[in-house]
Amino acid sequence: MSITIHQFPCLSDNYGFLVRDDATGLAACIDTPDATAILRELDKTGWKLSLILNTHWHPDHAGGNAEIKAATGCTVVGPAEVERLSPVDRKVSGGDVVELGQTRFEVIESGGHTLGHIAYFDSTDHVAFVGDTLFALGCGRLFEGTAAQMWDSLQRLAALPDDTRVYCAHEYTASNARFALSVDGDPALKARTDEIFAARERGEWTVPTTIGLEKATNPFLRAPMLKPGLPAHEAFGQVRAAKDAFKG
Repeated sequence: MSITIHQFPCLSDNYGFLVRDDATGLAACIDTPDATAILRELDKTGWKLSLILNTHWHPDHAGGNAEIKAATGCTVVGPAEVERLSPVDRKVSGGDVVELGQTRFEVIESGGHTLGHIAYFDSTDHVAFVGDTLFALGCGRLFEGTAAQMWDSLQRLAALPDDTRVYCAHEYTASNARFALSVDGDPALKARTDEIFAARERGEWTVPTTIGLEKATNPFLRAPMLKPGLPAHEAFGQVRAAKDAFKG
């Protein structure tokens, strides 16, 4: 079994993701940030859309659901909170499994950015779609959840295999890198940020990343090492608060 992932930029800094189960040809889109762009990319690829897999309810993740469902007849899958915007055909939460042809996505609870946020993990291909929970060198803002909730969510993602490719929903990496350098002097981080700034100068994407790379260099996952002596979730909360106030 294998999947093919088609990634494309949309809106101001979002990424769209189409995923094709190679065994059956069925496809899913991960979130619906821009219905026009997603339908255009579906037309380019010729893929048949079977599922929308929402990670959370924010409009730049679920705002295109109704238009795409009307155009394709696909099934909308996501956390119950998505119904704040539009109907959901199948509500899922942590521990559930969603099948796309022969591909199985494990649903991982990842609340914090929103209370009901989820991620989708394909354990065969070691691929995770994490929405706004984990970013390259960053993590989502705590719009609804607590630091403790988000820390627990990040630990669930950090427990995935190190070679897991992580598809985050936004190109925030250069900004995240500038903050990371302000709180962490680790040489591995400096080497990574040099690569990031050079890649962005060339117009290259920094997504996907990997779980192993984030564990080694992401200040939010490294928070207990950066704030020794504090409970892990409090250390994380302090780093998150510092990022919220960062002006660099």
